[in-house]
Amino acid sequence: MKKSDLDKLLAKKIGGHMKGAGVSGRYGQGAVELVDRREQRRLDAAAGLVPFACKLPADLLAVLRERAGSHAGGMNGLVAELLRKGIG
Repeated sequence: MKKSDLDKLLAKKIGGHMKGAGVSGRYGQGAVELVDRREQRRLDAAAGLVPFACKLPADLLAVLRERAGSHAGGMNGLVAELLRKGIG
């Protein structure tokens, strides 16, 4: 490889490290500790949860969002409860 190609590759590598470094502590003060996506998927799988996507009419989704705001389990809990009622 040419010297310029090596420099470009090094710059990309440094850029990737900078993107993955995260946010400085002062910007995250008072923020809730969030679990990264992989860890959340692992926790969901351990709890027996499986991702499920479907397309719903907009008016039905608006009603679900409204009810999910006051539901203890949020949207996931509400949909699970409604499906259980509908099936059984």
